[in-house]
Amino acid sequence: MTIRTILVDDEKLAIQGLQLRLEAFPDVEVIDTCSNGREAIRKIKTEKPDLVFCDIQMPGFDGFSVVKGVMEIDPPLFVFVTAYSEHAIKAFEANAVDYLLKPVESDRLADALDRARTRIAEKRGREEADKLKMVLAEVSPESMPEMEDEGEPVAGRFEKLINIKDRGQIFRVDVDTIERIEAAGDYMCIYTGDNSLILRETMKDLERRLDPRVFQRVHRSKIVNLDQVRQVRPHTNGECFLVLDSGAEVKVSRSYRDVVARFVH
Repeated sequence: MTIRTILVDDEKLAIQGLQLRLEAFPDVEVIDTCSNGREAIRKIKTEKPDLVFCDIQMPGFDGFSVVKGVMEIDPPLFVFVTAYSEHAIKAFEANAVDYLLKPVESDRLADALDRARTRIAEKRGREEADKLKMVLAEVSPESMPEMEDEGEPVAGRFEKLINIKDRGQIFRVDVDTIERIEAAGDYMCIYTGDNSLILRETMKDLERRLDPRVFQRVHRSKIVNLDQVRQVRPHTNGECFLVLDSGAEVKVSRSYRDVVARFVH
């Protein structure tokens, strides 16, 4: 798998330094570089890269403006590279793969590329699956209901164990022990009955790995294991609280209440 990459920075030396570090990764192909946000938007739309390393503070269009400027197409993944740590939260809210501080450290660059590879592989896998379904629908439409009704393959694609690197250790977490998940930008706080761990992943990507019949989004930034819900407590304005087996309470926002009601009786 080749990662077609564009580098965006108004500092020529910064682009050269990053380009030099990326030479250590054979699967990364730098297809272009840009010195400002306006140029970056034009080239991203034209060349359709897989990944963009983008500075945040640039004259005219900043890094966040670049992200907004390519939302009308199927956007690439973004890694923000900047000298200022105060933009980190906003970067993760923009669903960035990672946030690297200048000067870029080699191990942090490697971590960012690992995360990008995972997301790109997932995206390409979904695209191939969609293409296959379209072909099957045209060639053999009668086979489609059978494929969708087979429960075993659907259930089998969800993870039973999740590896979490936290505080320098690797934890293998049985998903059945997870009671709730709370998001903070690109970080997930995973709560089990007696522990909490930090996972560097987006809510959207984590949802794909978990069985939706058990793990349901009940808030923009919260997922709950419905098997661990022991009580539903009404609240004001159409909201409610889920009381879990551990005693923890999770507020369900009004927009997600109907979703939860289908699973909790």
